[in-house]
Amino acid sequence: MRILLVEDDKLMARTLALMLTQAGFEHESVESGEEAIEMARLYDYDAILLDLNLPDLHGYEVLRLLRLSRIMTPVLILSGDTETAAKVSGFSFGADDYVTKPFHRDEILARIHALIRRANGHSNSVVRTGPISLDLAARTVEVSGNRVHLTGKEFAILEMLCLRKGMTLTKEMFLNHLYGGRDEPELKIIDVFICKLRKKLHLAGASANGCIETVWGRGYALRDPEEEGVARVA
Repeated sequence: MRILLVEDDKLMARTLALMLTQAGFEHESVESGEEAIEMARLYDYDAILLDLNLPDLHGYEVLRLLRLSRIMTPVLILSGDTETAAKVSGFSFGADDYVTKPFHRDEILARIHALIRRANGHSNSVVRTGPISLDLAARTVEVSGNRVHLTGKEFAILEMLCLRKGMTLTKEMFLNHLYGGRDEPELKIIDVFICKLRKKLHLAGASANGCIETVWGRGYALRDPEEEGVARVA
């Protein structure tokens, strides 16, 4: 999962960045509202952590402009303002959650996971597709109860597929998600990752393609074999 961190306080930004890294999140950090809007327009994030007191634009204005641009990425506000009126304003401008500083690491991480799950239509941390179970919080994968050990990149790809089950994802989307536009390798590296991921899932009990379908000329999609079977019968 990929997070955009918008925080101008360097110490707080480093603290949050370390927390996200330790929790297994990919992330980019910016210090201004203009940068935040530009990054959110250019890249696909799973959530945005937004401080309100930025040097150029107030966080509420950043929110307003994001929603005006039809960028519906879940936004969690981080603020030292504990007043109810401030929280109400945040939600009215389009925030999805509001946490006051100081905060507890575990609470922030739990709220981020909850935001991403809700945005993708999942009510708990475990996402299931056929025999595959992916736990977003624990960052574990099982196939029919058998634990599958994945690399960070393999987990990120499967996570992206699971959260967008049934959607065709292009290789460019995977590269953007994995590398964020920095030192990106060639597109064919995605084929290599998918091949290794399929093999691990198959060895643990999934179908030969690991439920990952190749959409020729476009990319890859995760399909639930049980749902596909029901659709064919209907």
